[in-house]
Amino acid sequence: MDMCSGSVLKKLLMFTLPLMASSILQLLFNAADIIVVGRFAGDNSLAAVGSNTALINLLTNLFVGLSVGVNVVAAKAHGAGDSENLSNVTHTAVLMSLFSGLLLAAVGLIFAPQLLTLMQTPENVLPLAVTYLRVYFAGMPSVMLYNFGAALLRSVGDTKRPLYFLIIAGIINVALNLVFVILLKMDVAGVALATVISETVSAALVVLCLIHEQGGIRLEPKKLRIHGKNLGEILRVGLPAGFQGVVFALSNVVIQSSINLFGDIVVAGNSAAANIEGFIYMAMNSFYQAAISFTGQHVGARKFERIPKILFCAQLCVVATGLILGWTAYMFGRPLLGIYTETPAAIDAGMTRMSVISTTYFLCGIMDVMVGMMRGLGYSVVPMIVSLAGACGLRILWIATVFQTEQYHSVFTVYISYPITWTVTLLVHIICFIIVWRKLKKRESAYFDEVKKRKKTTA
Repeated sequence: MDMCSGSVLKKLLMFTLPLMASSILQLLFNAADIIVVGRFAGDNSLAAVGSNTALINLLTNLFVGLSVGVNVVAAKAHGAGDSENLSNVTHTAVLMSLFSGLLLAAVGLIFAPQLLTLMQTPENVLPLAVTYLRVYFAGMPSVMLYNFGAALLRSVGDTKRPLYFLIIAGIINVALNLVFVILLKMDVAGVALATVISETVSAALVVLCLIHEQGGIRLEPKKLRIHGKNLGEILRVGLPAGFQGVVFALSNVVIQSSINLFGDIVVAGNSAAANIEGFIYMAMNSFYQAAISFTGQHVGARKFERIPKILFCAQLCVVATGLILGWTAYMFGRPLLGIYTETPAAIDAGMTRMSVISTTYFLCGIMDVMVGMMRGLGYSVVPMIVSLAGACGLRILWIATVFQTEQYHSVFTVYISYPITWTVTLLVHIICFIIVWRKLKKRESAYFDEVKKRKKTTA
């Protein structure tokens, strides 16, 4: 897709809708795990799978953040028409993904019990949670390979083929869940193994796609090596994004640890509600990904005048998506939660969460699009600092102070920290974007003035 010409809104939607479907389908992996295990293995198993979510995000977000760096650097190379540089980025990224996956697999397999104990996972849930985490992390090389490969495809405007690959993997995942849990009675180990196998299939399909691709994004195994310059560019954008993701996940681990204090029924209800809300988040997050790719290509092509249009269209779409999906999920919350668990108390616990977070989730979407715009412009440290201080720092402070008081020591108090911190952080992001945008306009104006002077001198 040529993102640098034509209608911004039309092309944004053409790019985003397959990406949105891909993201939601990827989330269905975990949803299938939770639904099958909740219906056929019980609430303890449901809590075991759900209690792993925040920890998995904590351990993987640093490397998923690096894939954001891959997206930005590859999009700039593609926008500038530099095939050789794009090829170097491609081979550097694929090798990085393999190293990242192997490292994560080792950490998850060795330290699973200690990590889950630190999260105050209920004792009756802990053995099952450890089993799930270890099997899940054995498949980390495939997870990383898919994420980095999909980031490369997105950088050149291709969001359809990753969707096709995930459809295939999703069907495999659901089928294996049913076989392993219902027929073979493998409980949480079965759903984790099903996820690992399906993610390996999606990773293999992405690699085959890149091998048969044309141009700079073509993957040739004999050319796999780390190119220092490209690695530096990827790390400059990706490390702040990844570090931000880690600290965000850390704050969510603190949140999960606080929720764990209220027992396995509340944990089960929270897990089901969080999974439903995950579909809303992934739908909104696709506009964050689009903002990165579109802005990155325009920076590479030096078409800065269209960037405000990208911001307006992305925000318009993310607000509409967040409001429609968030409120729809809340209004149909009880039947949706009933898919995951038949326990009335767990459904009530899930509705408590959804009444706060689902209805205000659009604020998170607006905040993320602002972050995506700045990362696409090449500014990754600023949004990292703002997000860490705003969303993460304030959230942890809230748990350490307000939640600890006897009057407000409730699960509702934990949940209300989300919309409060989203609002504060969003306002600061807007101010930072305005400052960054003004600096870039001055820099670009000076660049074109210099180009004109050189042309006159040459003439």
